[in-house]
Amino acid sequence: MNTATATPDAAPSQSPRALLKKLQADFAVFRDCQPLAIGIDKQLQARLPDLERKTLRIALGIHTNSLRYLKVMEKATVRFDLDGNTADEVTEVHRAYALEAIRERLKKEADKRRAEKEAAVAAEKAAQAERQRTEKMDQLLAKFGRPG
Repeated sequence: MNTATATPDAAPSQSPRALLKKLQADFAVFRDCQPLAIGIDKQLQARLPDLERKTLRIALGIHTNSLRYLKVMEKATVRFDLDGNTADEVTEVHRAYALEAIRERLKKEADKRRAEKEAAVAAEKAAQAERQRTEKMDQLLAKFGRPG
């Protein structure tokens, strides 16, 4: 048996979304969507040593790329640690990045809605053309078809 891969004390693996829900339940800075201090991952690892680093990174990515978080970051001036204490300043570069990410996300969503609407219009036109073709075929069949 290979004991290098299985340890009895290992914490059960959890999904990044489940971890994010736990962080939101445990820490107001996540729940209130406040700007996170640089290095918050290290603070979390110190408090919760059983966390899988990869899962934590993904959960933090989901949180910090959410539209809600980006909107907060766009106007923020300070960051907060796990206890809600002010930590670092939010730089103009980070605010500009948040604004650009919001613009890109909204543009992408608008493009997607536009494409879906165009596809729906094209499908409706195709359906209408098929109905007209079927009607025309029925008319021709009624006019030139042999009686049953």
